Amino acid sequence: MPEFCIVTTDWRSDRQRLSRIRRAVFIEEQGVPEELEWDDDDAGAIHLLAVDADDTPIGCARLLPDGHIGRMAVLQSWRGKGVGRALLQKALELARAQGHAIVRLSAQTHASGFYRRHRFIAEGEEYLEAGIPHLAMKISFN
Repeated sequence: MPEFCIVTTDWRSDRQRLSRIRRAVFIEEQGVPEELEWDDDDAGAIHLLAVDADDTPIGCARLLPDGHIGRMAVLQSWRGKGVGRALLQKALELARAQGHAIVRLSAQTHASGFYRRHRFIAEGEEYLEAGIPHLAMKISFN
């Protein structure tokens, strides 16, 4: 089992490490325009950073104050090793601790099965975001 851990952080403290992962996955790998990747929501979000045993960033996610999970990314070499699951579980744990009864996210359609396996359900029809097909999904804690 690969060794990694999830740390809770913020944009001011870990902007460089978080940005490195998001740039690699969203901008370079998936072709998301840079101006769409960065937004004002980063400043007020709780950020999760997955790091390997050498403290090298390997994945990230953010939880917005309204209970939305977003910007979840795992470096290609770490996919399929439980990093995404650990990030999602930690984000859900934090959302529940903040009193959110429902958590929402915008899932890339190709990743919707991952979220379904974690009890998320799709809401509405597929739509394009940054030229990539997405589904709105939610989970309820009741």
